[in-house]
Amino acid sequence: MSYKNLNKLKRIIEIQNLTIEHTQKGCTQKWVYDNIIFPRFYISLSTYYSYLGYNAKVELKKLATTNGK
Repeated sequence: MSYKNLNKLKRIIEIQNLTIEHTQKGCTQKWVYDNIIFPRFYISLSTYYSYLGYNAKVELKKLATTNGK
């Protein structure tokens, strides 16, 4: 896998963690997107929801084992 894919996976995980952190405090995903995610990452709402449904941690582990890290 490429270096670009590694960075994308890390970005997806960061977005997922931010969402979990704020929704546990009682915020909606839409509020998190509007106030936290969009100003920081500049992604669309559909991309945000796609990232939330993506299992990036497993993919990152596969990438690490493939590269021998």
